[in-house]
Amino acid sequence: MSAVGAAAMVAQTAVVAGGAPWLAGLMRQVRARLEGRAGPGLGQPWRDLRKLLRKRPVTATGTGWAFRTAPLLLVATTAVVATLVPLASTDTPVSDSADLIVVVALLALGTVSLALAGLDTGTAFGGMGASREMTVAALVEPTLLMAVFALSIPAGSTNLAAIVAGAAHDPARLATPTGLLAAFALAVVVLAETGRLPVDNPSTHLELTMIHEAMVLEYAGPDLALVELGAQMRLTVLLGLLASLFTPWGIATGAGAAAVLLALLLFAVKVALLGALLAAAEVFWAKVRLFRVPELLAGSFLLALLAVASSYFLTGE
Repeated sequence: MSAVGAAAMVAQTAVVAGGAPWLAGLMRQVRARLEGRAGPGLGQPWRDLRKLLRKRPVTATGTGWAFRTAPLLLVATTAVVATLVPLASTDTPVSDSADLIVVVALLALGTVSLALAGLDTGTAFGGMGASREMTVAALVEPTLLMAVFALSIPAGSTNLAAIVAGAAHDPARLATPTGLLAAFALAVVVLAETGRLPVDNPSTHLELTMIHEAMVLEYAGPDLALVELGAQMRLTVLLGLLASLFTPWGIATGAGAAAVLLALLLFAVKVALLGALLAAAEVFWAKVRLFRVPELLAGSFLLALLAVASSYFLTGE
């Protein structure tokens, strides 16, 4: 086991956990500026988390283990995904375990735990949000699998480190129809998985349109801080996965310390640019009707299937 690889693994996880609130602040600030507002500043999410952590824990009456463990499980699964996904280096002690199926399963575990917490409260909003979340997840997870699987066919492996390393050494494969179709499908997956417009509005509390917010209405204090941090980390990880798969330039493929430091810096820049682009796009997007969301996600799944078919055709398998 390389000491530099172990350091890269720890560093990329720390960057995700520490930088996720800053990314959320950047996106809010970009959106505020484009809407003609001053904005609360880049550090506001950190101030919100600090305020919530100082409050007394409050648990809704009648809730069980699902409600109490969901925030911690959401943060833990996202942190493990941040450790597995090759965000800064493809040569880490856990690179061999960074399989596509494992990553998707961990993301699904966090989603299911939050949905169970919404059901555990016994409220109408919690049940409604959990039902909507699982409907979205049932369409998002297969699309994520198929989109990345299309990229795994040229690499000959479903290991994410192998896929990213192969794309870094042969970037021409990303300009093929397979890469473009998979990129569009995965972009829609990121929007749906993180509850962004046009699938969900992270800043709304309107009862008829809530998905993610409906499941966490009963949380307060430190538990709510963990839920918010988990959601911010999830967005950072998925944007980082998107950047690693389709713009792998700069990711360290060896054991050099300088290459890892440069990769961490480039990772932060890529995710910041993607976050700012997403925030700018949300200013001009409207949330689609709830009954149109399955159509949007089904369209992204079709793109992922076309990417797989295109990959098989181009590789001759």
